[in-house]
Amino acid sequence: MDGASQQIIPFRVDIPQADLDDLHDRLARTRWTDAGPDGATWEYGVPLAYVRRLTEYWRDGYDWRAWENTMNQHPQYTTEIDGQNIHFTHVRSAEPDAFPLILTHGWPGSVVEFLRLIGPLTYPRAHGADPADAFHVVIPSLPGFGFSGPTTGKGWGTVRTARAWAELMARLGYTRYGAHGNDAGSMIGPELGRADGEHVAGLHQTQIFSLPTGDPAEFQDLSAEDMAAVQVLQWFYQNKFSFNQLHSQQPQTLAHALADSPAGLLGWNVQLMAGDATSKQTLDDDFVLTNVAIYWLTGTGGSSIRFYYEDARTRPPAEPTTVPIGLACFDGDFRSIRRFAERDHKNIAQWHTYDNPAGHYAAHLEPQVLASDIRGFFRGLR
Repeated sequence: MDGASQQIIPFRVDIPQADLDDLHDRLARTRWTDAGPDGATWEYGVPLAYVRRLTEYWRDGYDWRAWENTMNQHPQYTTEIDGQNIHFTHVRSAEPDAFPLILTHGWPGSVVEFLRLIGPLTYPRAHGADPADAFHVVIPSLPGFGFSGPTTGKGWGTVRTARAWAELMARLGYTRYGAHGNDAGSMIGPELGRADGEHVAGLHQTQIFSLPTGDPAEFQDLSAEDMAAVQVLQWFYQNKFSFNQLHSQQPQTLAHALADSPAGLLGWNVQLMAGDATSKQTLDDDFVLTNVAIYWLTGTGGSSIRFYYEDARTRPPAEPTTVPIGLACFDGDFRSIRRFAERDHKNIAQWHTYDNPAGHYAAHLEPQVLASDIRGFFRGLR
């Protein structure tokens, strides 16, 4: 790889005003669907009333420039890895012994979900924590997502991304580091441990996606807590998993709609952000819209969902991971099941569950709790 292709280039978010004007015009001309059967709420999917309210706020109240300024308060860069432009935020702590940590989001999130974690991780003394637990943080946008997209080559799923993250950390000069992941980031973490185990000290995750194989023997003598987790998993597959099926089979079919309608993109992406009758997370409108706006303004609604297609065609790992792995699971999120996790990971060093109803976006809703858990996990691994 030549030196030019390894160049790290400073980056600032600066969306042209013409793109924002076009977005406003499209939002104003939204063609609404019907409301569905009388009395229908969330059982049919994201309701019209919810999307309409958020669309109207996006058009008349939401301030993209304010969020653009928030993102630009932290140093951002781009670099080319494996032929793909990669965007990342890189905040170095002032503490002399800070430990490098890469944080990875998933779909339909973005780097924005980690903004509230940056301060507690890089400057713990300002948050009542030990400065010896400080981190240098690296927060990349997934390939094909936001400012790292769209992808032009095939194969950008979990494994290829993990290899790119290993190269990114090496390029930044980090020879020993940790990883934290949410959603797709919790799948990339174990692959990063496999790809770069010599340098990865540990993997901290908000989910461990170890699923039952279908063997009835796996369910014998499960604890009441684990059986409850199985029931949550069954409910999710029966009521929420349609997005995975479509993303995995025909992402380009949906991509045309996501590229043409901001209200349509909003309706599709918020299915895992909205607070429906089963969700305990309560995400503020600005957080939801900023994540959706990033996909819209970068034209990556379609390329981001190809991640699922690539993963569906990747051979599963043959051996368990051996890098230390820790879980911090919050109420309202996917409930990991330890029996299955121990089948796939031979070095589970921490297993914490929290009653805090932060759901799938704990980094945004409970940053202090999550930061404390991350500090504790890596304390003995630095």
